[in-house]
Amino acid sequence: MTILVTGATGNIGRRVVDHLIDLGAKDIRALTKNPARAALPDGVEPVTGYLGNPETLRAAFNGVERMYLAPLPSTLEVTLALAKQANIDYVVALSGVGYWQTHADAISASGIANTQLGPGEFLENLALWADQIKTTRTVRDPYPNAVEALISMDDIARVVAALLLKPEPSHHGRMYAITGPESLPRAQIAEQIGVGIGVDVTFETCSRDEAIDALRPAMGAEAAWYLDTVALAVDAPQQANQLVAEITGAPAESVAQWAARHAELFV
Repeated sequence: MTILVTGATGNIGRRVVDHLIDLGAKDIRALTKNPARAALPDGVEPVTGYLGNPETLRAAFNGVERMYLAPLPSTLEVTLALAKQANIDYVVALSGVGYWQTHADAISASGIANTQLGPGEFLENLALWADQIKTTRTVRDPYPNAVEALISMDDIARVVAALLLKPEPSHHGRMYAITGPESLPRAQIAEQIGVGIGVDVTFETCSRDEAIDALRPAMGAEAAWYLDTVALAVDAPQQANQLVAEITGAPAESVAQWAARHAELFV
């Protein structure tokens, strides 16, 4: 049984490879633009290719039974058509609703058994506060009451790997809005970073414009879009669920646990 991981050197895909190995998968193929630089683990078969260049996918798909599909809407339809022609049996895709609805609909209509994952904001985005915490032990943000259940990229990858290794029919056709273990307002998220790194971190409300100015060096034009996305969680708080634990057998990482694992960012 060959499992293909697309985007195998990306933030999620690389972690999927590692978790498949941890779960005992033996026949893993990794799609990467540059196998020589990918530094993939021993036993993983690197194959040259890129979702953005569908002509490279035919050889990569040959003999594959299951696949992690990284999100790339621009070539999604041709990628799915090639996967169907290659008789790939099952796809686990990073997708979502809202902005991603058209993407999700295309996967659902592909004729390939699939499970889609629609996570919310990543815990890794908290690195945007790193300089503030490092220098002032204070987070300045315009939305203290925006409630989110942040999830780590590693937990997303764990779910992908678990689904690929044991593709139970009960998961087919499902969209799972996987989350972290608890919903917290942004002000408490900042405090929980402090718990994780062993210092007191306070929260100070600032204006949207001030926050955009602070984020612009890291995010450029995306800063305003990012904050507007966060603002949605003021009136529509994100509800936490335990899907990560249900699918993988181990709970999702909390804010404090993630911060402790990445303490070097904040101290």
